[in-house]
Amino acid sequence: MFTDLKRIIDQISRDKGIDKSLLIDAIEEAVGSAVKKKYGSRRDIEVHYDENVGEVEIYQFRQVVEKVEDEQTEIGFKEARELDPEIEIGDDLGEKMENLADLGRIAAQSAKQVIIHRMQDAERQVIYDLYKDRQGEIVNGIVQRFERGKMIVNLGRTDAVIPRSGQIPKRSFKQGDRIRAYLQEVRQDGRDSQLVLSRTCNEFLIKLFEMEVPEVAEGIVRILGASRDPGFRAKIAVSSTESDVDPVGACVGMKGSRVQNVVQELQGERIDIVPWSPDPAKYVYNALAPAEVTLVIVDEENRLLLVVVPDDQLSLAIGRQGQNVRLASRLLGWRIDVKSEKRYANLQDEGYLTLLSVEGIDEPLADRLFDAGIASAEQLAGLEPEKLMELVDMDEEKAAGLIKAAGILDSESSPESEESDEAEEISGSPVLDQPL
Repeated sequence: MFTDLKRIIDQISRDKGIDKSLLIDAIEEAVGSAVKKKYGSRRDIEVHYDENVGEVEIYQFRQVVEKVEDEQTEIGFKEARELDPEIEIGDDLGEKMENLADLGRIAAQSAKQVIIHRMQDAERQVIYDLYKDRQGEIVNGIVQRFERGKMIVNLGRTDAVIPRSGQIPKRSFKQGDRIRAYLQEVRQDGRDSQLVLSRTCNEFLIKLFEMEVPEVAEGIVRILGASRDPGFRAKIAVSSTESDVDPVGACVGMKGSRVQNVVQELQGERIDIVPWSPDPAKYVYNALAPAEVTLVIVDEENRLLLVVVPDDQLSLAIGRQGQNVRLASRLLGWRIDVKSEKRYANLQDEGYLTLLSVEGIDEPLADRLFDAGIASAEQLAGLEPEKLMELVDMDEEKAAGLIKAAGILDSESSPESEESDEAEEISGSPVLDQPL
């Protein structure tokens, strides 16, 4: 069982980078476990590895008694005296166990499992120590294989995993491809993988600019925010600590060379480089580019920005499926409500606001009604369904429902209704006891 043990320990220590003392501890623990399995779990066993000769020595300790009742923990006085003439009853006697070559298959398998387990623990610790200070860096590797959507990447010394959420969806890598990713997490323990990588996090984008733009690496240009729709579009906010350095120009590079290198690494992800500003109104103006902004109203308490843009710029400001305004909102950390100049003007009209109060009417429908000359809920309530269908394209059921809802709203807000409500409140109030 222990043949060539010294050579095996030296080889494993060299190949795996595991400290010899950890391996020796594992072997001593494993052998002790195997001996107890074979000869009894109550035995007091001590295992010692002699590094000079590469041998394992095993000692058992038993108490000297007059009459032996438990062979595993006790030894008879007569037998003990043969081993040590000066021993007395009640003393503990240690003796070297010989002829252990027949530990048995089960005991040997147990020892092997303990050694493997301890080696795995030691190897995990080595990997943790090697990479713990590299968390937050970009690492290079080679795609090894795919397991249930996860990408396994070989980093040379060990494997790392890129979960599905960390992979850019537009293009997949294949086995053998070189890949760069952000080291997002280094776990001390991990059933799956100790190293978790990502190519979709904002930090990966920022680190790529640090690598491509010397001014960013030197701290002259600072990246103060980033937001991404991985594989499609991203925004970064930049500022300069030196007045003569243009932060946007530095990140773009000569003929766009620097930003194009980042775009290429991100598989065609479009990147907007936005000048940062401490003023949220100016910041959102920059963040929504290339759309023009006419007016920004800042609600500090609710961290809400109402942004007004020309009518023909609305779709550009919002972006495809709301992408532009969504990325800008994440970049600023504010909610952004974008409205066209026409709708903003409508919202200043009291009649238009009454239309919005009608159940079933949203802003797009209110716009259509307003454009058709229906300037208030009162006016809507006075229409026939046929007339409303003629003015605004909708079916008869919808038209009748809106007219009815407008009529209810109009009656509730009329002066007669308010007086009636007040009279009802008075008549319904309790009569107070009057003093005599």
